[in-house]
Amino acid sequence: MVTRTRASAKSAGTARETQVATYLATHVDDRIERRTKNGANDRGDISGLRVLGNRVVIEVKDYGGKLLPGQWLNETETERGNDAAIAGLVVAKRRGTTDPGDQYVLTTLRDLIALITGERPQ
Repeated sequence: MVTRTRASAKSAGTARETQVATYLATHVDDRIERRTKNGANDRGDISGLRVLGNRVVIEVKDYGGKLLPGQWLNETETERGNDAAIAGLVVAKRRGTTDPGDQYVLTTLRDLIALITGERPQ
């Protein structure tokens, strides 16, 4: 078994972000792309996704262990606020497949309602 280092994890994460951005750009809008890091004011990993004219934040996770939905959704909520987006999504690597269309998408019910209606409930 190969040990995952910080460098290999970062490389895998960058590759997964690029793969997800490319998939979304191909199937949704060609202006979607991988976002450069913004330090303390992180606004997610993918930029350019809009639903009903509203920005949507996407955080991509290529994790080495178990799913951490609560932690990841909290991080995404912070990024959503930093970007003034209507909703946030987590795209998490699904073990056993590298096909970007088969990855998990996690969100909250509040964000799902915002995506469907274009209005964010309190």
